[in-house]
Amino acid sequence: MEDDNNDEGKVREITIPGELIGSEKTFKGGYGTYTENGKVFSKFVGILRKKNDYVSVIPLSGVYIPQINDDVIGIVIDVQKFGWTVDINSPWEGFLSLSEGVDEYVDLKKVRMTKYFDLGDIIYTQVLSSRGSDVQLSMESPISRKLRGGTIVKITPNKVPRLIGKKGSMVNMIKDKTGTNIRIGQNGLVWVSGDDISKAVKAIKMVEEKSHVYGLTEEVAEFLG
Repeated sequence: MEDDNNDEGKVREITIPGELIGSEKTFKGGYGTYTENGKVFSKFVGILRKKNDYVSVIPLSGVYIPQINDDVIGIVIDVQKFGWTVDINSPWEGFLSLSEGVDEYVDLKKVRMTKYFDLGDIIYTQVLSSRGSDVQLSMESPISRKLRGGTIVKITPNKVPRLIGKKGSMVNMIKDKTGTNIRIGQNGLVWVSGDDISKAVKAIKMVEEKSHVYGLTEEVAEFLG
């Protein structure tokens, strides 16, 4: 099976909406595609991805595509018998199994699943595996945890590196100047808690809106005072 990392160094093929990208005789249409008369077309301006028997299109902006080992912020939207369904700001939901979410023996006859994670809980978790719509999550990472209080800010996922900054320079500046604690998910969800949450949120949105602007660090520093 081809590893996605093998794409590094190669020129990525860009598609446009309505472009013919394959035939159902060769590929099954995946995310970002539609089929007509046995032919597969692109829905988006995005990166063409062919893997195994599937062809898909990853949009260049606006949508988070889960990748293994991504640290993401999610919101629990369903409590099941053996795990939790989690909204990860993606076309697909994530699933956190009991074995990946809790590091102790759980007697389900005596303990409610909500003891650990309940509806509406915000968690900082990690993508364990991602196979199409089957996205498995894990709390095994040392930085994974339930996030209490605070507020969630949504930004375009591809702006996350700019918000983090070189060696964390941008996010650390925002945290220091506003007295806040900030967790950034690679899925574009940002959790903020602490003192001046309002000002931190405004700074985060400024970074998202002006990520292409030179001198952004100085502009944000001036805004933060």
